[in-house]
Amino acid sequence: MSFQVETALVQAYKSNIEIQFQQKGSRLRDTVMVEPQNAEFEFYDRITQTEAVEVTSRHGDTPLISTPHDRRRISTADYDWADMIDRRDRIRMLADPTSSYSINAIYALGRKVDDVIIAAAVGSASTGKTGSTTVTFPAGQTIAVNYVESGVAADSNLTIGKLRRAQFLMLSQEVVSEADEEEMFCILTASQLQGLLRTTEVTSADYNTVRALVKGEIDTFMGFKFKRTERLTKTGDDRSVLFYPRSAITLGLADELTVDIGPRRDKRNSVQVYVTGSFGAVRMWEEKVIECLCDETT
Repeated sequence: MSFQVETALVQAYKSNIEIQFQQKGSRLRDTVMVEPQNAEFEFYDRITQTEAVEVTSRHGDTPLISTPHDRRRISTADYDWADMIDRRDRIRMLADPTSSYSINAIYALGRKVDDVIIAAAVGSASTGKTGSTTVTFPAGQTIAVNYVESGVAADSNLTIGKLRRAQFLMLSQEVVSEADEEEMFCILTASQLQGLLRTTEVTSADYNTVRALVKGEIDTFMGFKFKRTERLTKTGDDRSVLFYPRSAITLGLADELTVDIGPRRDKRNSVQVYVTGSFGAVRMWEEKVIECLCDETT
């Protein structure tokens, strides 16, 4: 319940309500696979690669190659947001605040979608027949904060070398191929963009490309499409930057964001703005997610 709404009463000089700067909804939803979900748990079956065998005899038995099967489980959670506007305050306002409140709420729920995706990227994934087994994110998929291509290891923010390492890991594990034509995303913060600028020479082609990236003139570099969000996990000085293609993570939507605005009879007909959604996410393939630790103090 908002007790600060008096700041927007008639005495104010403006007739509209401004919304504070913020991430306006989800920026990562279009970087993952999105599937409708009609149950508490949804299962996605996977098969892993097999090897062909050489034929060494004539008229021999046909070999049977057992195809490994497993599955991933998505469990959804409910999220909501609500605030009320006193009927008398609404009468005294020049602007109707309900639309601003609902927009603000939708932004908040959208950011929560991103939080769920980020958590799923490097969190434990539920697998097994019933989803009761957990798979942790493997250490081999993490680029160390002190990674250098040559010389003495030293902590760094995002560097061209770290980008090359992420690209190498993706390609060497056949995460993407020319036939797939699947985009590879790099999820980072403003600090990493500035870090890239500091690690390249002013006269280099890389620097000019990164500068265009920072200015928003391009959004792709070294095979990665860059998406900026300031919500990535940070431990101490180290930010967890993510690399993945769309097929790496699945977002299950049990209920799209729903907005309801109406009077609360139990609150003297104050108008309530209520927004809710139900969703969850899971990492489908460990090999398709790369975590890169970046020291934001360097």
